[in-house]
Amino acid sequence: MHLKEVMDYLESKGSEQTRKIYIKHGAQEPFFGVKVGDMKPIEKKEKNNHKLALELYATKNGDAQYLAGLIANPNEFKKEDLMLWAREATWYMVSEYAVAWNLAENDNCLEVALEFIQSDDPKLQVVGWSGMSSFLLIKNSEGLNVNVVEELLEKAENELHGAANRVRYCMNGFIIAAGGAFPELTEKCKEIGDRIGKVEVNLGETTCKVPVIRPYIENMEKRGRIGKKKPKAKC
Repeated sequence: MHLKEVMDYLESKGSEQTRKIYIKHGAQEPFFGVKVGDMKPIEKKEKNNHKLALELYATKNGDAQYLAGLIANPNEFKKEDLMLWAREATWYMVSEYAVAWNLAENDNCLEVALEFIQSDDPKLQVVGWSGMSSFLLIKNSEGLNVNVVEELLEKAENELHGAANRVRYCMNGFIIAAGGAFPELTEKCKEIGDRIGKVEVNLGETTCKVPVIRPYIENMEKRGRIGKKKPKAKC
């Protein structure tokens, strides 16, 4: 499919109701208000069409950027490409999912994610923490040195409350992901959650809440999800 054809399709699937929901969550213009489910036919047809993904992302249309993340080929990204996508993401659904998923599935995820996390740019930090969270929970992370994760847990605990708004949310998610991905870290992550306490994040005009670390991990335990890996990050 060509860029115009895809953009026309996205525009046809946009709705004012979905736009209103996305705006409450922080979506920025331009975007059509397309449900993720309506993007799936394009994802199925154009999977790994990296050229089209780059064209879609460059439009800076929020729906197009999200779709771009779904169809991009993770291993065609260089660090500089991921950095560009992180900085040009129009809102958190793009940065924390569409971009982060591609980072998680990239062969150089660990190197790039750690660099982003150490950056002074909150946009890079968001993608770094989210990408690492997704990475921990997929097959690609098998064999990862737990010491690396423990160092990041210490950083998250020490810096979370002073971090930028969405970075706090992503750090919180990383602690949960680490507790779910590594049985040997499960109790430690719950204890970190207890010490951190309530995490304040501005979630816009929504009823959404920041997941509380201990109860969330305990729920994963009840469902038998601790240590379970998914084949890929994108969903």
